[in-house]
Amino acid sequence: MTLTKRIIPCIDVDVDEEGNAAVYTGVNFEDLEYTGDPVELAEKYNESGADEFVFLDITASAEGRETMLDTVSAVADECFIPLTVGGGIRTTDDIKETLRAGADKVSITTGALERPALIEEGAEAFGSQCIVISVDARRRFDEAGEQYFDVGGESAWFECTKKGGREGTGVDVLEWVNEAENRGAGELFVNSIDRDGTKEGYDIPLLRAVCENTSTPVIASSGCGGPEHVYEVFEEAGADAALAASIFHFGEYTIAEVKEYLDERGVPVRL
Repeated sequence: MTLTKRIIPCIDVDVDEEGNAAVYTGVNFEDLEYTGDPVELAEKYNESGADEFVFLDITASAEGRETMLDTVSAVADECFIPLTVGGGIRTTDDIKETLRAGADKVSITTGALERPALIEEGAEAFGSQCIVISVDARRRFDEAGEQYFDVGGESAWFECTKKGGREGTGVDVLEWVNEAENRGAGELFVNSIDRDGTKEGYDIPLLRAVCENTSTPVIASSGCGGPEHVYEVFEEAGADAALAASIFHFGEYTIAEVKEYLDERGVPVRL
């Protein structure tokens, strides 16, 4: 049986000047602009045919604060598709409280890089299906990597970053995703800092490398500018799901239009 490919809208949530949760959209993890209200967007995407929904608290890890669980609960009340929540998750208690607030899965980046045993602890306590390891990757063209790939005719490796892309780690993405898989991660959420918000297409070399070197389902993120990019990441990289933000937030395309485009080209999707 062929598994259907998933289309997943995502909201990046931060605290505005008045202390309220708000959705922001940026480029390369910077230059964030106000986009909308998280609860309103959750309601919109729940009704639009999305397969899942992702809520990322984009400054929780960098600021060392907890995830905004009140907002997560409000979003979960409007969202009747699988909800993944990330940002500021560092302990099994954080996982428990996030799931209790209404999340179906948690996305962990910095907390897992700083203490990899958290993956095993989370998988054992709540099941691997709840544990999504998010990778904020960037290209490096130096000699510090472990595994190299052709990127536009140059040899590059991919480095994991943490704290919302603000800090490098020196950790090779391929080494890390294999470790995460072995420790019990149920899914990999792969973001490209180089492509984030550019609408130039997903980072195919990065995503192909991850998909070919792991057996864990991969969500492709960063760079989507239209249905053709979603088709490309499924066909050329082998991703299991495609995440997009701004093309849906700003009404450039609907989820239905993306799925129709894929269906016409023989990609299995839930219509």
